[in-house]
Amino acid sequence: MGPHPAVAAIRLAVRRVLHDVLNEFAERAERTERAPRPELAEAGPGRRRPALPERPDAPLVLVACSGGADSMALASALAFEARKLAVRAGGITVDHNLQDGSDVRAAEVVARLAAMDLDPVEAVSVHVGRDGGPEAAARDARYAALDAAAERHGAAAVLLGHTRDDQAETVLLGLARGSGIRSLSGMAAASGPAGRYRRPFLQLDRQTARKACLVQSLPVWDDPHNVDPAYTRSRLRHEGLPALEKALGKGVVEALARTAQLSRDDADALDTWAAEADTAVRDDAGQLDCAKLYALPPAVRRRVLRRAAIEAGAPAGSLFARHIEEVDRLITGWRGQQAINLPGRVEARRQGGRLVIRQS
Repeated sequence: MGPHPAVAAIRLAVRRVLHDVLNEFAERAERTERAPRPELAEAGPGRRRPALPERPDAPLVLVACSGGADSMALASALAFEARKLAVRAGGITVDHNLQDGSDVRAAEVVARLAAMDLDPVEAVSVHVGRDGGPEAAARDARYAALDAAAERHGAAAVLLGHTRDDQAETVLLGLARGSGIRSLSGMAAASGPAGRYRRPFLQLDRQTARKACLVQSLPVWDDPHNVDPAYTRSRLRHEGLPALEKALGKGVVEALARTAQLSRDDADALDTWAAEADTAVRDDAGQLDCAKLYALPPAVRRRVLRRAAIEAGAPAGSLFARHIEEVDRLITGWRGQQAINLPGRVEARRQGGRLVIRQS
């Protein structure tokens, strides 16, 4: 008899990602072997010959585990699949220090990961600031810790337990912010530096992960923040999505996840178009030509403007749709307006038919 369907589903999802990681690892190794090596013959007497890089036996894949059902199911699937493949598997848990006893919880998660024969395993303690609100601040601190852990251990990938339900919530949050099609595209299956972060469960629902933990007798920890109405995502999860399903019927989560993928495909195509258009709308001095910008479709033009603002020093995370809309009016609704102030002390000004974006 094979494994329970829920266990089989999570293992298959992880297996597919591990195969991707192995293929990419092999391609990088092949490029390294083809690259010119230091010419050892030129090292004269008394000169130290340059060392050739060592090639590790197998890539290391870490799982980010909070102890909740999604990430525990992910950790168990990684431990199972890694034993069958040329992959080393480890785990990281992040202690946000936002609740009493969080250090004890982190130690328990480390013990559970170690019991799965994951190695290395560690708990990382972080300080959560206040920028952007509690949820955004915690997320920023968590990803900074995971980035540092991946660099420290030389990990090829970090697996995250986001499910289809998390994707649906992300799409709705983006819709509420009115942030455009990129925000509606939700979370990517691979993101971060060189695709470091992988999300195997984006096509699986939260209930499948929980069921997999239940049938494997995996202990899970339910974060009280996930049911705290003080947090926007918690209200959406326990009030917003159920209300939508009551009004529209079942299938809302699947439809939102499908919308995310379609939006991502469209956004990627528009980003590519904008990157190509960026050169065509500049004059010989590299300044943006307002007439050429005006001729672009609005979706492409606004992406060109956003790229220019970020290149001038505006932080991408603080640059919102309303900022770009104001800059866009310098092109489409020019009436002699003053300069537009953007985050990062960047300003956009129209001068002599050119759009000048620079730090003040």
